Amino acid sequence: FSSFRFDIYRKVPKDLTQPTYTGAIISVCCCLFILFLFLSELTGFIATEIVNELYVDDPDKDSGGKIEVNLNISLPNLHCELVGLDIQDEMGRHEVGHIDNSMKIPLSNGDGCRFEGHFSINKVPGNFHVSTHSATAQPQNPDMTHVIHKLSFGDKLQVHNVHGAFNALEGADKLSSNPLASHDYILKIVPTVYEDMSGKQRYSYQYTVANKEYVAYSHTGRIIPAIWFRYDLSPITVKYTERRQPLYRFITSICAIIGGTFTVAGILDSCIFTASEAWKKIQLGKMQ
Repeated sequence: FSSFRFDIYRKVPKDLTQPTYTGAIISVCCCLFILFLFLSELTGFIATEIVNELYVDDPDKDSGGKIEVNLNISLPNLHCELVGLDIQDEMGRHEVGHIDNSMKIPLSNGDGCRFEGHFSINKVPGNFHVSTHSATAQPQNPDMTHVIHKLSFGDKLQVHNVHGAFNALEGADKLSSNPLASHDYILKIVPTVYEDMSGKQRYSYQYTVANKEYVAYSHTGRIIPAIWFRYDLSPITVKYTERRQPLYRFITSICAIIGGTFTVAGILDSCIFTASEAWKKIQLGKMQ
């Protein structure tokens, strides 16, 4: 009995090995192929990937049931003193002329207005709308043609690998619409969570949108147009998780690449060597 019997890596006697040009070429190609696959796996191991999942929950429970809204809209044919923001929802909130964290910038020598507002809404169905309802005196023919520069909810996600409808109304142009028409934007808001490698979570909201245009009359028969944003929340939450490939999976892949490549190359070299030896015997007339 000898402990050498446990050696599974038996050494081939030198007199049984024979180097060939074909074997050298296959060996070089094999090493280059292994290097290529190794670098590809290393790139994939270093890079991060984004995994998404869906579940039913309210992700940002610390928000107090509020959603932050950022609105930036231009009305080139309506004076700033006439522009106002109204907020309503199913919890009984009814606010006319919301002015907190908002700014009005005159356009076209005061003939137009750019409204920028940052406000919060409750996590219940409701609406907010830009109108002349809060003006001291209502204009005869308010012109509600507009361009929406931004409408977003929650935190801004500056992640290149995440593509979603976080600002779906960006660039919406209604300058060629009927000046007296009201505009309804029906929004379906989807909560979105992004978790980075450190475990930090950011909460944002994507949304889909449909819109319609119509002329609305008040009970006095006057036309009082407005730009409505009617929203409802989806119970489905989308979560994006940033992660990196585990080290054990990377090592397993490298071992599989090296072992598999050498095995296939050995079979290929053996076939070529056997075929060449058979061809030599045929040429020498030793094989019928």
